[in-house]
Parts: sequence; C-alpha cells; structure tokens
Amino acid sequence: MGDAGEGLVDAESRIQERLDEIARERDQKRATKGPKDPEAAREFESLRMARAEFERQLQTPAYERRWPVIKQGIDELDRRMAALKERLK
Repeated sequence: MGDAGEGLVDAESRIQERLDEIARERDQKRATKGPKDPEAAREFESLRMARAEFERQLQTPAYERRWPVIKQGIDELDRRMAALKERLK
C-alpha cells in the first residue's frame, strides 16, 4: 500500500507542475499580447480600411476619371502605414 501512496503523491506533483507551467505560459501570453501603442494600432487599422475602400473604387468603372487621385491617395496611405509600422514595432 505504501507504493500506491507514493504514486499518488508523484501524480499530484506532476499535475501541480503542469498547472504551474500553464499559468506561466498564460502570463507570458498576456504580457506579450496587444500592440505597444494602441492609438497607433487604431490609426493603422483605420488607414488599412481606407485603403481597401480606395482599392474598391479603382475596380469601379464609374470612378475612372478619379483614378489618378485615388492612386495618389493610396500612395499617401501606404506612406502613413509604413510610418506607423515603425511605431508599432
């Protein structure tokens, strides 16, 4: 009966070690989760959505006369997004 008790203690010890390991991993994920600059992340997402809208307009023939302006806008958005990427690193 003594051997069975030792096995139970060993199993409990392994379970506790695993729970501690899971807690450490969870804490590490929380520490690394999220952008360093949340305002920059929001601005980046806004620029990304604006760029998607410009690209949609380039696909629409009704906007042909505006294509040069739209392309210029996309270039400006790309420039701003590149600058924001540096802040988010």
